[in-house]
Amino acid sequence: MAYDLALADRVRKALGRRRGVGEKEMFGGVAWLLDGKMFVGIVKEELMVRVGPDRHDAALEKPGARTMDFTGKPMRGYVFVSPAGLRSAAALAGWVKWGAEFVATLPAKKR
Repeated sequence: MAYDLALADRVRKALGRRRGVGEKEMFGGVAWLLDGKMFVGIVKEELMVRVGPDRHDAALEKPGARTMDFTGKPMRGYVFVSPAGLRSAAALAGWVKWGAEFVATLPAKKR
């Protein structure tokens, strides 16, 4: 299994019909983009969330969260959340919201 398919379904449910969201398989997982900017994804059984540098420390205080180190190098502003931190629909929805809120502050991608 490349990534947790049940978690992917839960993310889709949390997103509902949010405008501007696209889904793309990448890096052996799946990611969701808001207006072309990645904000949440799944790597194996963990949720990857782009929380931004200002929320990084607060994110690490939440259950199951750790700094993303996808390339072996810590990436401030990105966190992985283990299944233990995603048990409830509300917890998952909160992470999805944080990711979407952060990328909404970024400038539009150049075409």
